[in-house]
Amino acid sequence: MKVKRNIIKIEEDLCNGCGLCAKGCHEGALQIIDGKARLISELYCDGLGACIGDCPMNAISIEEKEVEAYDEIAVIKRIIPKGEKVLEAHLQHLKNHGEMNLLQQGIQYLKENGIAVPELKSEAKSMQGIHLSMSQPSDLSVSINWPVQLHLINPLSGAFNNADVLLAADCVAYANPKMYSDLLKGKKLAIACPKLDVNKEFYVDKLIQMIDNAEIKSLTVAIMEVPCCSGLIKLVEMAMEKATRKIPMTKVVVKIRG
Repeated sequence: MKVKRNIIKIEEDLCNGCGLCAKGCHEGALQIIDGKARLISELYCDGLGACIGDCPMNAISIEEKEVEAYDEIAVIKRIIPKGEKVLEAHLQHLKNHGEMNLLQQGIQYLKENGIAVPELKSEAKSMQGIHLSMSQPSDLSVSINWPVQLHLINPLSGAFNNADVLLAADCVAYANPKMYSDLLKGKKLAIACPKLDVNKEFYVDKLIQMIDNAEIKSLTVAIMEVPCCSGLIKLVEMAMEKATRKIPMTKVVVKIRG
């Protein structure tokens, strides 16, 4: 089955065939063939970009396209023969990025087949769990997902499963000092600008996938008190009208004078 999701893109003209990306891909989605890095199967690429930091030529990026759905069980089967260290690195990678559904799939498969489950670190460094601590009170700490820009977000990411989501216009965080305490606490975040962003039709598709596939529980839309921001509400209304599931939507308007 094909779905629209994030996946690795390789610029062959930039690739020098060093192989560092293939070594960094525990899932086995990348191989060096004829002196170039190749994505050998869409099924094995989780789209989380672990290989990007290993590329010295900046030849790898992430793009959104319609491809085969990622298959965690197929990946686990490929990794098991590579040994416990590779298996541990893969599972830790999922945990660090908040892909808890995929992590549970992998662990369940290991248990069902009598394979020892590696011990994972409880506090690994992760962009998926950025903790923003306010000076006071301490209960204002929040945990958000990464990335947050709607163009870059994978709507099928485990971070959004059954989540309450805040969709905020880009300016809201700068104009509203209570962004974290009043709006974001307990929610996953997406940001967008209906005036400056391009390909806004992708926003509608992504929101539909969040509602129907990730089954988000609610959507709070925060905009500024300016005409251009109303476009974000219209995009959300279009998505909610086309989506199969019905969820509550709350609109928050931030005044331009605070």
